[in-house]
Amino acid sequence: MDEFMVAAIDEAKKSLKEGGIPIGSVLVHDRMIIGKGHNRRVQSGSAILHGEMDALKNAGRQSSQIYKESVLYTTLSPCSMCSGAVLLYKIPKIVIGENITFKGEEDLLIERGVELEILQNPECIILMEEFISNKPYLWNEDIGE
Repeated sequence: MDEFMVAAIDEAKKSLKEGGIPIGSVLVHDRMIIGKGHNRRVQSGSAILHGEMDALKNAGRQSSQIYKESVLYTTLSPCSMCSGAVLLYKIPKIVIGENITFKGEEDLLIERGVELEILQNPECIILMEEFISNKPYLWNEDIGE
């Protein structure tokens, strides 16, 4: 498995250990992680700290050229908000761990020229299936229902 998806999965596991939703993400530029994060919605009482948003936040301010040359790795298909951030910063590619438990705005991203690589990674699928089964109220609170 790709080292960057491994890093995203590690972030997802951190969130789960913190009592949060197991979604992780890393932003990669020139084969180096420049930002990593995980869903902190529960931990921070935030409506916007999804895994992708946390990774972008932790990458800090970057030039538009850096974003245009980066790849976003995420354990779950990105929602509308996170897809909007990808489009805003013109990130050209997303590697998605899985889209079985949730399919985000993939059609919009493809329509706007973003390359998607969907792995259907078993570990990503199990993390989300178990979480949704064990804590449906947390999943449904945000985008699940």
